[in-house]
Amino acid sequence: MIHTTAGEIGHFFVILSFVTSLVSTFAYLRIALANNELLRNKAELTQWRWLARGAFYVHTVAIMGIVGSLFYIIFNNYYEYHYAWSYSSRALPAEYVLSSFWHGQEGSFLLWLFWNAILGVVLIYTNRDDRPGRKTTHQWEAPMMTVFALVQAFLASMILGVVFGGTFKIGSSPFLLLREAMPDAPIFTSNPSYIPEDGKGMNPLLQNYWMVIHPPTLFLGYAMTLIPFAFCIAGLWKNELKEWMRPALPWALFSAMVLGVGILMGGYWAYETLNFGGYWNWDPVENSVLVPWLVLIGAIHAMLIAKKSSTGLKTAIILSVSCFLLILYSTFLTRSGILGNGSVHSFTDLGLSGQLLIYMLVFVVLAVALMVVKWNRIEKDEEETSVYSREFWLFIGTVVLCLAGFQILNTTSFPVYNKIGEAFGFSPNIAMPADQVAHFNKFQVWFFSAVAVLTGIGQYVWWRKTGKNNLNALITPALITLFISGGLIAYGNITKPAFMALLTTSVFAIVANSSILWGVFRGNYRLSGGAVAHIGMALMLIGVLFSAGYSKIVSLNTTGLLISKSEDFTKNDNKENKENVILWLNQPQKMSGYLLTYRGQRIEIRDVPDYVPRSWVEPIEGAGPELSYHGIALRDIEQNGKLYHKKGDTVALHPENTYYEVEYREPGGKVFTLFPRGQINEQMGTGGFLPSPDIRRMPGKDLYTYVATVPDPNSEGTWSPTETYRIAPRDTFFVNDYVAVFDNIEQTREVDGTPLGPNDAAVKAVIRVLDKEREYVLKPAFIIKDRMVGRKAETNEELGLRLQLNEIDPRTGLFTFTANTTQRDYIVMKAKEMPLINLLWIGTFVLVIGFSMAAVRRYREFTQMRDKKKPSLVSTAR
Repeated sequence: MIHTTAGEIGHFFVILSFVTSLVSTFAYLRIALANNELLRNKAELTQWRWLARGAFYVHTVAIMGIVGSLFYIIFNNYYEYHYAWSYSSRALPAEYVLSSFWHGQEGSFLLWLFWNAILGVVLIYTNRDDRPGRKTTHQWEAPMMTVFALVQAFLASMILGVVFGGTFKIGSSPFLLLREAMPDAPIFTSNPSYIPEDGKGMNPLLQNYWMVIHPPTLFLGYAMTLIPFAFCIAGLWKNELKEWMRPALPWALFSAMVLGVGILMGGYWAYETLNFGGYWNWDPVENSVLVPWLVLIGAIHAMLIAKKSSTGLKTAIILSVSCFLLILYSTFLTRSGILGNGSVHSFTDLGLSGQLLIYMLVFVVLAVALMVVKWNRIEKDEEETSVYSREFWLFIGTVVLCLAGFQILNTTSFPVYNKIGEAFGFSPNIAMPADQVAHFNKFQVWFFSAVAVLTGIGQYVWWRKTGKNNLNALITPALITLFISGGLIAYGNITKPAFMALLTTSVFAIVANSSILWGVFRGNYRLSGGAVAHIGMALMLIGVLFSAGYSKIVSLNTTGLLISKSEDFTKNDNKENKENVILWLNQPQKMSGYLLTYRGQRIEIRDVPDYVPRSWVEPIEGAGPELSYHGIALRDIEQNGKLYHKKGDTVALHPENTYYEVEYREPGGKVFTLFPRGQINEQMGTGGFLPSPDIRRMPGKDLYTYVATVPDPNSEGTWSPTETYRIAPRDTFFVNDYVAVFDNIEQTREVDGTPLGPNDAAVKAVIRVLDKEREYVLKPAFIIKDRMVGRKAETNEELGLRLQLNEIDPRTGLFTFTANTTQRDYIVMKAKEMPLINLLWIGTFVLVIGFSMAAVRRYREFTQMRDKKKPSLVSTAR
């Protein structure tokens, strides 16, 4: 039975959310444009307020209804819906079923709508023009919420899913039935009521706990950038050219914190999950989110200097508007399909690119037009800003941040330039840099060196410790910086001028801001948020410098032999052949001070805490959806003295993941184990093996290990031609390169996979196979069941050997065995050391603390000023 009710309810809420956002926009616009007659008519004005607020509240309820309907469909496995079928499956654990909600484009737009609706309700409550006890003369609610509701109308249209005339489409509905999304599929021609038993499931690379919390955090950051934009537009609209910054500044700080955390969560997910060897690869989608964050940081600093500088005020307006517009541009880049294969993160085009472009251009035109009209109303500075003033240094820092963002944006937009050229009849064919990481690093190292040194100088000037006649205050931190950075340069053997500059300036930022922080702590700790944030940024830069610039490959191939002749391994002067080691199963091998042993393949059983050998479970093939991704335990599964499953139990598996157990033995005898992961991931378009790392975290470095190549998991391997041996107990024979001894024969009542009755019989041959360092025992079985003869071979993956007992001759006492050999199990592995990477994560934590302190302080100032408890403009203290 097709469950159409849930989808119909969800689609009703989508339409309701769109209509109510338009109603709220109109009502708030009517209030914002109110003439004197309406302002004098309090009753009518109140009615318009009730309509505007009520419509937005209903809009929020409708968004909750959409969310609830989609969750209901996903959690109840209604795979007749295209969205649930595309991104969920019965095998997904509950937390990943949750994250499949925002896996697709429609879900991500809905997540954005959800956060905007929540923030809108908060802003209505905190900025109500008729709030009891409100003494402020500034009326923010109507103009600001006009912008907010209009943005919601555009976002709601992205999931509207309404088609006019059979061709003109507005939005893509998450409640589309599978038969509506795929009307030409043959199955629906023969069976219109067909419902798949299971969904396609989530991309295995996204089945990571960071992807459960990273997208909601990132989209909350997206939503919060709308608030400074809305206040800025409201300020320009109502000629409150400075006052808009008071309520906008704390929200801008919160937004910078949340968006920054979201970006770094994505970096940590990449570090733990992807195999490009780090946390940042200058991917176009990563770049498109980083640029608005840099511009937002610039906007915050511009707001801080806007009280005494019209240049700062103009810059704050431009950057506050630009930040939100860049978020829209980022959305266009990632969801229009324009990036093509340039990013592993980008979505495919759902036919919304034109709608996304209109969405972006509408706000670009409205914002630019309003700025142009109001530009001459901004007061001009009476005198030029002094080079010794705090405003000058903050402005220079803002400019450098924006230049850094522009360089990233320019290169990332090459595909857009090509599309624009094609639209005008010519093909620019601007190619992305061959080595994007080197390209961006070449510029960004110098930009952030400048940012780091400016944070130190700017703080000293801001707190009046230095000026035109007093530069001595900078001498002490400069000398301390030279002493510390000189030692670090010598210790780290840093020779590249760009890296030396970044390290020195980052140390200076820490030293200078720490001294400021100490002075502030002795007075009022609430004023120290800026210094704390700057210290966090400097720690992050040092962590990035050492972990990325001075990572060390430890898996060097010293044999002189090529591991692979494939292009991936032979290009760049056999780079991968030189930087990988091949590990044979249970064969120890030395690697850069470690003794490594590959112990075999491991899998996950969902209710068992640790991995188990793959040989312990036999997967159930061809089962229905209730038993998909399940297996039969071939032995008791016990860990740490606790029995989780008995032999013969059905167990639930994580089928996409195979873990390769690698044992590391240090020179002192200490042993630790890493489990790098591999997936057969058809959804990434390669159809091949996709590795994910495992990481050994140590105080001064991380040991980063991943498996580059394994034998083809889809192939059972090529076995040699069968060899036959006719021998007696105690005989010795040779199998491949091994010496084998047929010890004896033993009766048994247990043969895996073959239950024996009271009249059945079975024996096992005991054969010892001698390798260089150890001895293996194989026990092939000979079975007589129901008067029929059966044979069960035994395979040893470490030896690449399969033995089978074929015949028993009671007259001669001879036994006939057959043997086949194949290549032994192995992995090709890369390992690298990432020095001082913990400084990056520590710096992130410190940065968040700094932003939080600054945001709380600015919010307190705003509320005090709003309620007329303490007169204040944008504070001059940081």
